[in-house]
Amino acid sequence: MKAAVYYENGGPEVLKYEEIPDPVCHPKGVIIRVEAIAIEGGDTLNRWRGPLMTNPHVVGYQAAGEIIEIGEQVTNVKVGQKVATVNNWGSHAELRSVPARNCWPIPEGFDVRKAAAIPVTFGTAHDCLFEFGRMKKGETVLVQAGASGVGVAAIQLAKRAGAGLILATASSDERLEKLKRLGLDHGINYTRDDVVKEVKRLTDNKGVNVVVDSVGGSTLQGSINSLAYRGRVSMVGAAGREPMVVDVGSMMGGNRALSGVFLGAEIGTDRVHDNIQQLIEDAAKGELEVIIDKEFPLSDAAGAHAYIESRKAVGRVVLVP
Repeated sequence: MKAAVYYENGGPEVLKYEEIPDPVCHPKGVIIRVEAIAIEGGDTLNRWRGPLMTNPHVVGYQAAGEIIEIGEQVTNVKVGQKVATVNNWGSHAELRSVPARNCWPIPEGFDVRKAAAIPVTFGTAHDCLFEFGRMKKGETVLVQAGASGVGVAAIQLAKRAGAGLILATASSDERLEKLKRLGLDHGINYTRDDVVKEVKRLTDNKGVNVVVDSVGGSTLQGSINSLAYRGRVSMVGAAGREPMVVDVGSMMGGNRALSGVFLGAEIGTDRVHDNIQQLIEDAAKGELEVIIDKEFPLSDAAGAHAYIESRKAVGRVVLVP
């Protein structure tokens, strides 16, 4: 099969398009013929500095396509079925081997490209807001990196749950404007404005109840400083690629809370598995929107990764074999 591989960590230029051996089907797994690969922020981070679990390494969490082989112990899915899949690596390829538990059937007629972008992205946003952020109807929410895949999902999910005010940050006014139709009330251009000051101004100096932070680094302290009394930060990524340094003492006076969120730690549970399936079905019914910003051929995975890192995208970037 053809795949986007690399032999060492680095920038997008380390990705090569090569022929490698086809994957082997595990007794509890499936092989899918990949139709769409949704590139996660974690994919670019792994390419940059993550361990190479295979050599050459095929990076990537999310991909969707048609099951062409099932293991002898698999009973929950069948050959010919279209599924969205998640695994620790291996999405950037024409074929993919994944545990059957990490497959979610795609409703008939739903765009496979969009389904590919839901499990990690929307599942993570949902956990950040509700499982760990404990968001309630009427509360205020700040989404750092609102134009990211998780950001786009979090804005919609917060709006659907009745958030009283939704704020989000992004690198340009243009990107923020595109988020208004999803439920964003006020955008903050972090390249121009002081995020904490803007949050306080827009909330009458109260701060927000919940922050979804996929950036980390120096942004994380700003998220904490943006909290209202008893506010909660769900920290879910390190897109800023900076050390996580925070003043824990700044949380005490306001009885604030900081939770680290990693969907992968619970993705095998019934709670998360069922929640992801419901999110896919909600999107198929048109209740949630999956934004595909741009599509690249798998052969230009390097170009796709470079485009993501340019911070121009709104939503997900997709590779197609």
